[in-house]
Parts: sequence; C-alpha cells; structure tokens
Amino acid sequence: MTATRTILVSGDTGAPLVAAATALHAARRGRRTWLLAADDPHRALDAVLGTRLEPEPAHYEPGLTVSRIDEQAAFRHALGEVAGRLKPALDLLGAEQLDPEELTALPGIARLALLRALPAADQDVLVVLAPPPAELIATLALPEQLARYLDRLLPEQRQAARALRPLLAGLAGVPMPADWLYEGRAKAVGVLAESRAAITDPGTSVRLVAAVDGHPFQELCRIRAGLALHGHRPDAVVLHGALPAGAADSPDPWLAALARRRGEELVALTAVTDAPVLVTGLAEATLEAVAERLYGDGPGPERLDPAPWPVEDRLAEDGLLVWHLALPGADRADLDLVRRGDDLVVGLGAHRRVLTLPSALRRCTVAGAGLHDGVLAVRFAPDPALWPRG
Repeated sequence: MTATRTILVSGDTGAPLVAAATALHAARRGRRTWLLAADDPHRALDAVLGTRLEPEPAHYEPGLTVSRIDEQAAFRHALGEVAGRLKPALDLLGAEQLDPEELTALPGIARLALLRALPAADQDVLVVLAPPPAELIATLALPEQLARYLDRLLPEQRQAARALRPLLAGLAGVPMPADWLYEGRAKAVGVLAESRAAITDPGTSVRLVAAVDGHPFQELCRIRAGLALHGHRPDAVVLHGALPAGAADSPDPWLAALARRRGEELVALTAVTDAPVLVTGLAEATLEAVAERLYGDGPGPERLDPAPWPVEDRLAEDGLLVWHLALPGADRADLDLVRRGDDLVVGLGAHRRVLTLPSALRRCTVAGAGLHDGVLAVRFAPDPALWPRG
C-alpha cells in the first residue's frame, strides 16, 4: 500500500483557493486525492469549488474526492463513547441525560476530528484545508501533550494495581479507579499514537499561505518558529495576489513603485526562508490557472525534514555541553525557558513545549542560553553530584 502524502494548507483567506488548486493538480496527475475541509466555517471552499461539501465523501472529478469535517457528528461520537460509562453516576445524581438533538459541539472538537481523520486516509494524496497557523500548531502539538498528561495522571504502571482492587477495597480510605478508566486510557493512548504517527509521517507537511499585500513577513517568521518548536517545517510558502509581471514598467508611477517594492519584499522573504516561495497573481481566475502557476507539470514541493537538534560536546574546551535547538524565525523577546526535573520547558510566544532532556543533560545544570541565527543554544554544566567520576 502506498503511503499517503498529506498536505496541510494553512493561512489567510487565500488558503481555500490554494488547497483546492493543490488537490486538483494532484488528481489530474493521476493521484487518488482527497480534499478535506477541516476548518471552513463559512464554506469558502464550497464557493471555490462551486459545490456544497458534506461530511460524506463525494466525487468531484476523476481522482478527486471532497468532503468536510462535521464537528457536530464528531462531538456526538465522542460523547457517545463515554455516555454509557457516565450513566450510573448521572443516575445516582439524578441528572437527566441530554438528547442527541440538544448537543452542541464544544470548542476544540474540530481539532480532535482532524487528528482522527489523518490516520484514516488511504488515498495517494490528502489535502487538508487546515485551521489558521496558530491553531494548526496547537493541533499538531496536541497528541504529544495529551500523551504526557495521561502518563502523569494515570501512569501505565498503575494498571497492575487492578489485581489488588478486591483487597484494597476492603481497606478504608483507599480509593481505586474503575476498570473502565484504565480501559479508556489504553484506547486513548492507541488513538493518540496513531494521530502522532500520521503527523510525523515523512509524507506529512504544512504549506503556508499569505497575501502579498498583507506584509506577512514578520508573521511568517513567528509561524515558522512555532512549527519548528514542535518539529515541523513548511514545505512551501504560497503568496497570492501578486501584481502582473509587467507592473514594474507601468507608466503609472504609483503602480510601478508598488510593484518594485513588492518585488524587493519577495526577494527578502526568499532569502530568509529555506522553503520554496511560490507566487500566484491576480490574473489566475480559475483553479486550473492557479495550479499551473504554482506547480506547473511537476509534483509540487516535497516535505522538508526538520533541522536536527544535536548536543555539542564542549567539555574539553570550556566544560559545557550545548543543546542546539533550531528555531528559525524565533524572536529573543518571545523566548521563555524553564528547567523542571528531567524536562526543559520551552515557551515561544503563544506556543509551549515540554522537551525531555537527553540522558547526558539530565546530570547537568543549566548554565545559560543564547539565540543566534535562528538557533537556540542552551548551555549545560555537569553537576558534580551526578556526573560520573573520572
């Protein structure tokens, strides 16, 4: 079975157009393609395609299937899985259960539905109209975060205590969780592992979309840094709404000056990003024209592997170990570092990740940190009480 190439298209109002053009391009190159609207509350993708997307996958054209995530159905399904377990407690409290028609999806359900959809894809190409970048980064980080919470709140080792429940139940004041809680944990761990495997799969990448006239460069830097913090790297940056090629030679001085300034900004962006910068203009009025302008006859951008985070041994020179964390686009003012036991908590603006320290660094104390050229260097000094003697 061929591995699925997953492209998460995220950005501003141009994202639906780019997602649809990307899916159309893949389908017309003979790839079985699924276009999924995971975040489209106002049905912008429907307008781009000229058809109404429904939760059930529908044939759009040869090789291309389209659908949208149904938050309401996802919420009912999630609640239905635990409703039976909660019923005895609700009956004991005299609470009346809600009817399915009364249920309204809670915020965050779309994230969970997207995470469930990724490993379920069996097409050659899955193109997702994803949430905006900040929310997408949080979604991609969710499986790792939830797995950590489960490990802390309900460690796997405690499941062995189920055999002791009859004995402990006879001891006053020793509560034991019900079996269904452990069973639910095991199921949740499996689902999270599937979602995380789909996110980190070599065929999964993020494609960023921004308007040329929106001065997106500082914002794109922060987005790249947030993605890098969680181990992701954009496969391309798509700028839409570019002026025609001849605008710089226009007899209109205002238009010519604007075109030259946009050209300089494009050159500057290309210089600071290691991902391809693709441009589509105002003249591309159809999906076919957008796809042709962006991808031509080629397959389109491939996933770029994230930069490694090596530990540099400088013990002989200055008695330090240095952990280099590549965070391209990061701003020193947004950084926040906290050592907590065997973990290093890295905050970057609104994003936060708990990193487990490599084994050698766990026997060290943090001696300082610095950010230079998009690389955060955290310095560690061996702790004499923990470092091996000799």
